[in-house]
Amino acid sequence: MERERLERERLDADGELRVVDHGDFVEVVFNRPERHNAFTSQTYEGLLRLCSALREDDSVGAVVFRGAGGKAFAAGNEISEFRTTVHDGAAGVGYEATVRRVLRGVAELPQVTIAAVNGICVGGGLALATHCDLRIATKKSRFGYPIARTLGNALSASIVYRCAAVFGEPLTREMLLTSRLVDAERAYAVGAVMAVVPPERLQAEVEHVLEGLRLAAPMTLRATKHQLLQRSDALEAAHPDDEEWLARVYGSADFAEGVRAFLAKEQPRFTGS
Repeated sequence: MERERLERERLDADGELRVVDHGDFVEVVFNRPERHNAFTSQTYEGLLRLCSALREDDSVGAVVFRGAGGKAFAAGNEISEFRTTVHDGAAGVGYEATVRRVLRGVAELPQVTIAAVNGICVGGGLALATHCDLRIATKKSRFGYPIARTLGNALSASIVYRCAAVFGEPLTREMLLTSRLVDAERAYAVGAVMAVVPPERLQAEVEHVLEGLRLAAPMTLRATKHQLLQRSDALEAAHPDDEEWLARVYGSADFAEGVRAFLAKEQPRFTGS
């Protein structure tokens, strides 16, 4: 067991994904504060290794995800990588498949997963947070998928369905169709987050939840997670033409323009082509 824990602590040599073993729970810190903790391919690879290491570990009861720096949980994905990794529709489909594989790994963890959100939680960050069991947010937190006004890309259907399951369909439509961000109080009102606290109280609230989990029967928690995962699978099954739509969007001129404009810090000029 000690060897496994040491392995978890070495998951990311570059420090983008800091994993701290606290014994009965593991803390995972997205550690790129200068980039609002945007996910890179290394982040996703580290998350896959983490999920593999934790899958059969009965000594860990919970996994807490958080962002470094106090400004963001995670602000989507590292867009600069798209220049070389997502160059056409087929590459876009492959990229989304990788993201789904990571999110599936998080959702399938037998441990109770908690997203401790402080600040911006958008794009890939929101996808990961919605695949956690519980979400706690600070008052300054904001949630959304503003992709229609920024990159001009698309989400896999399962990610959209998961967001609708957590935030409700009306709010999910608002986030995706208007590119508006949802504040923590609205997220709490629809049950998407379990508590909203001042930033300085976030850690205390997480500890409070962890204390409650320590008093719970582990087998009950794991059986409940298994049952809920089966329900999610039924709700999140993608339509057969989902990859066709993803290929069309990622292969479009608008997506190329979105990446160019984002990196140039300009407003994109979408044409519908």
